[in-house]
Amino acid sequence: MGYPIAGHLAQHHETLVWNRTFDKALAHAKEFGSKAVDLSEVAQAEILFTCLPTSLEVDEMARRLSPYLRPGTLWVDHTSGEPELARKTAQTLREKGVSYLDACLSGGVAGAVQAKATVMAGGSPEDFARARPVMEVYAAKIVHVGPLGSGHAVKAINNALLAVNLWVLSEGMAALVKQGVEARLALEVINASSGRSNVSENLFGQRVLSRHFTNTFALGLLAKDLGICAKVLEAAGTPAPMLRQVREFFEVARREVGNTEVDHTAVAQLIERWSGVEIK
Repeated sequence: MGYPIAGHLAQHHETLVWNRTFDKALAHAKEFGSKAVDLSEVAQAEILFTCLPTSLEVDEMARRLSPYLRPGTLWVDHTSGEPELARKTAQTLREKGVSYLDACLSGGVAGAVQAKATVMAGGSPEDFARARPVMEVYAAKIVHVGPLGSGHAVKAINNALLAVNLWVLSEGMAALVKQGVEARLALEVINASSGRSNVSENLFGQRVLSRHFTNTFALGLLAKDLGICAKVLEAAGTPAPMLRQVREFFEVARREVGNTEVDHTAVAQLIERWSGVEIK
């Protein structure tokens, strides 16, 4: 998602780009008119945006950039990460005079390309107010959800709900097809009824019924987010048997599928295999 988001930024602001694979930064500069720079030059930006797989990479990046960071810089992290580690990273940055927002994204690659991403941000109201006009370039919905770490927490719960919907719809559709119901017609009814969800309205038809399983969000990343959700639940101390169980389901799926880089909708194929039926 970071690639198209940086593209939108480059249409409105002077934008420096860096990527661990530097050829991607060069390609971005050629495509969008941004400027590919080395890591030390990135630190000269007034607002830094990161979009990485986990909070560990963000924390490592903060330490690598530490010698170059300037007081007054605002760091906006779009990684789907861990609240506790984000707070530790923010403390490291605070010692350099750098502010931090955990500003998770939703909407997938398509949302980022269309400038319709959703942002859920945690941090101070002042930092949020400073970042919001810039985020409006690529996001259609921007919400300050609470103090530092809140953005990561909300994203983890959101993705756990995605996982629940994907798993149970796969189970239900497999049962219906096994009994002779045409999957397309069942989905049509569900999407006009109370059981509909983003999974049923968008993902299932586009990925499962089409048999394309286009990889836009890896199964391994969703399993990672469910692990973060488990930590959020533990910190809250609230009862959540369903959310805890779905994490176990996806850990099983991750091991059974064997390739964590496949799209998360591949869990439907696992349900198909267990059920002895193809959802079509």
